[in-house]
Amino acid sequence: QVQLVESGGGLVQPGGSLRLSCAIPGFILGIYAIGWFRQAPGKEREVVSCISSNDGSTYLADSVKGRFTISRDNADNLVYLQMNSLKPDDTAIYYCAAWAVKDMCIEDYTYDYSGQGTQVTVSS
Repeated sequence: QVQLVESGGGLVQPGGSLRLSCAIPGFILGIYAIGWFRQAPGKEREVVSCISSNDGSTYLADSVKGRFTISRDNADNLVYLQMNSLKPDDTAIYYCAAWAVKDMCIEDYTYDYSGQGTQVTVSS
């Protein structure tokens, strides 16, 4: 079963930074849009960022704009989510996933592939 693998989560103080990584099979990274969504207890799932497979264009949710950055490394089949100025509200399990096109990621359609998630906790 094809799976994406997230890493880089952990406990960080408010204002701190983390970089999440997502290892992706090459045949997925070259075709599918990749994004990150998060799920916190008692809250709805939220797509925070997406990156296109075609032109590398990106999307960031308003809640993370100016603080998070998504990027990809095609040579190493990795997608990153750099998270700066973290807030307690950013606490959640973060998942990377693949959608056919970036717009489907932005609209939070059902993804084609995903990982198991990595926990991010922002607390003093």
